[in-house]
Amino acid sequence: MHANGVSFSIAAHAAWAPGIETPEAWTSWAEMPYPIEGNTEPAVQQMPAMLRRRAGALGKMALEVAYQCLDGRTNVPVVFCSRHGEVTRAVDLLTDLVRDEPLSPTSFGLAVHNASAGLFSIARADRANHLALAAGKSTIEHGVIEACGLLADGEPMVLLVAYDNPLPAVFAQFDECREQPYAWAWLVVPADKAAVHLSWHRTENGLVQEPNNMPPGLQVLGFHLRGDSLLERIADNRCWRWTHHA
Repeated sequence: MHANGVSFSIAAHAAWAPGIETPEAWTSWAEMPYPIEGNTEPAVQQMPAMLRRRAGALGKMALEVAYQCLDGRTNVPVVFCSRHGEVTRAVDLLTDLVRDEPLSPTSFGLAVHNASAGLFSIARADRANHLALAAGKSTIEHGVIEACGLLADGEPMVLLVAYDNPLPAVFAQFDECREQPYAWAWLVVPADKAAVHLSWHRTENGLVQEPNNMPPGLQVLGFHLRGDSLLERIADNRCWRWTHHA
């Protein structure tokens, strides 16, 4: 881990979205990406039903890929990263307040940003470190930096979970990248010969990227699935540079 870059390898990965539920379907999507739509939910069969019922659609997507990617491993730190998190639950709670209706304590507890991480830890009785973060347009990159920081501290592997959902209608004017429903997970390990490198530098004032309607998380996922040599994203006054090293 360096001051302006991190390197890592991906030991396992998983992804889920409405209508794209298998590795073959994701490979097809990556070769010719299209907007993801739908409101179906994954089964999350590995989670006890009592806890599974607490999770909403976004949480279930995150939990599904987390279970798939860990594949029974325990004591693995987990980084959940989502730009918007359970914003739909938060809007519902605020709407109840406006209507002077009582708030659901369960909904309130599950609206916090680390709700999915908490459910995952409880369901697996796993005391491994877990955290949740949001960093605007650069959420995915900061999630990777956090995971690599844990590797640098001596962890042999870290689970990175990225997930998001379309924004509620009330926030439509702020949706600059057409958010789509998706979740993916990488089991991140120290870099070997087949590594991914992420570096960054400050951009010149006023430098902007060409418009891209694909959410950052799906841009990065497509880069990984296709094995592209380079992906550059400009966000938050930085140029984020992703490269594959064979």
